Parts: sequence; C-alpha cells; structure tokens
Amino acid sequence: MNKLILKIAILISLITAGCSENTDTVVVYTTVDQIFSEPILKDFESQTGIKIKAVYDTEETKSTGVLNRLIAEKDNPQCDVFWSGDPIRAIVLKNRGITSPYPSSMANDIDSIFKDPDDHWTGFSARARVLVYNKNMLKKTDVPQSIFDLIKEQYRGQVAIANPLFGTTTFHVAALFSVLGEETAKQLLADLKNNDVVIASSNGDVKKQVVQGKVACGLTDTDDVYEAIKEGGNIGFVFLDQHGIGSLIMPNTVSLINNSPHTNNGKKLIDYLLRKETEAKLAKSCAQMPLHKGVNTPEDIPSLDNIVPMIIDYDKTAQKLTDIQAYLKGWLEK
Repeated sequence: MNKLILKIAILISLITAGCSENTDTVVVYTTVDQIFSEPILKDFESQTGIKIKAVYDTEETKSTGVLNRLIAEKDNPQCDVFWSGDPIRAIVLKNRGITSPYPSSMANDIDSIFKDPDDHWTGFSARARVLVYNKNMLKKTDVPQSIFDLIKEQYRGQVAIANPLFGTTTFHVAALFSVLGEETAKQLLADLKNNDVVIASSNGDVKKQVVQGKVACGLTDTDDVYEAIKEGGNIGFVFLDQHGIGSLIMPNTVSLINNSPHTNNGKKLIDYLLRKETEAKLAKSCAQMPLHKGVNTPEDIPSLDNIVPMIIDYDKTAQKLTDIQAYLKGWLEK
C-alpha cells in the first residue's frame, strides 16, 4: 500500500510539473499606451493561439504603476514579459535582479546601443521627445529651437510639461541631468518654474492643452503629436537642440521576467515584438521609428538617420532617475 501511495504521489508531482507552465497563456505588463499596445498583443494572440493577459499602466501613473508591481512581486513573479516605453525601467528591474537574459535572434540586426550588453532588455520601435506647438499662437519663426529657449520671458506661462515624477518626462529629466550635469539641470528646472511652466497631468494632457490653445507649446512624445495631427489639431512640432545636445530618443524595450510562470511563451512574445512586422505596425499606428533597417513606414515618419540624438548612457540615466526623485518632488511642491 505504501508503495502504491508513493507511486501515486510521484505521478501527481510529474503531472503538476508538466502543467506548471500553462501552454496557452502569457502575462505581459506594459507602460505603452493601451490604444497602441493592445492591437499588437491581440495580433500575437490570434496568430499563435496563446492567450494574452495584459496589465496596462494608467496615463497618470505612467511607467511607475507596473514597475512598482513588478518590484513588489519579485519573490512571487506573476508576469512573464515587461514591455516598456523606454529602457530606464528595464534597467531598474535588471539591477534589482527581476529580469533574465534572453538574446532574441529577431534582434540580430538592431544596433547594440539599443540592447543591454547582458541581454536583459532589447530595444525596438523608438519615439522621441519633441516640442509640440499651436500654429495659431506661434509663428514658425517664433517656435523655440532649444530646451533652453523655454525659459525666455516671451514664453512665460505658455509652456507645458507633464508631471516629471511619471512616464517619459521622468526619463527626459534624468537624461538632462546625465548630459548637462546636476548643477545646470537644476538651474534649468528652477528657471522653468520661475517662468511659470504649466505642469500637466500627462503627456496626453500636454498635447490637449496645446491643441486647445491653453498654452502655446509643450514637451511631449512623437506618438502624442501624431495622434493630435490625426485628430485634426492645428499643431506643429520640432526636434529640439539639433545644434546642441540633441533630442532624446526613446526605444521601447522588452524584458523576460526572472522565474516567470510561462517562460517559453514569454520568449515567443518577445520574438514577436522584435519582428520587423511589429515595427511596421507601430510606425503606422503611432509614428514610432523602426530600429531595424528596411522597414516599410508611412512617408511622414521621420528617420533616425535625420535626427541629432541626445547621447546618453542608459545605465547612468537609470541611476539618475532614482537619485533625483526626492529633488523632483520638492521641485513640484515649490
């Protein structure tokens, strides 16, 4: 009887081990706007038969909600894949031991500058930080060309930025600290505050305020700008500091979560996201710029070859993002 019980116990354990990875499920957490990321995930689901369970950030807590959730779940991971709108959060997770290396063959021709040297994250489909402006309020000759122009008296109370504690604005500010140095970056932020910069709730809110003429211009991302243009907004945009520090380029990144519940399916999703076809879809839906060569894109999508990029160290910028949180909270409260 004892031998029979032992055999049954072994059989049950083998069955449990074999079913530990549900073969028809993958869980993804993403900071990318649901309106753009969900269609890609649905396409993966329909093409592979693998069911997607997605967790999206809200617009107001962009990039911090799912990031904090992943950190909280470190010892009991519920997620397989983290799809981030920038590399910084992926680096934070790597440094905390939350991601695993996965060198996808789908990214072999993507420049190494957009990949983690240890394969904990891989970049694809980039956005850029730009200045969006209302054409009814600013002549083309009056549009700021540098981030330092925004502190001029003529733009007092007419510039909007999103809350710098969240989303790509945090990344942008951290990059400025890395490139300009702490003293110059703090002075820039102080001057912006003294020039009555408008703090919006999100990049989408920046776009809305510019379109509605509540402010003349604002800092946001290229996907928000193209969305406003599609909606008929009388706006334009410029890549700032093309004769100086350059414009911040922000690739999406994808990471495999360490000890994830559906690791094999997670790898399949990563491979899918890193395909040229996915970059082509994102170029069409939200004006993102492919990192692969030879991707078919709409004619109005700018090429990275024609933009002077801000040269940053992603790891250094990730550390800056953490270091300046207390300062940014204080800056907001002044």
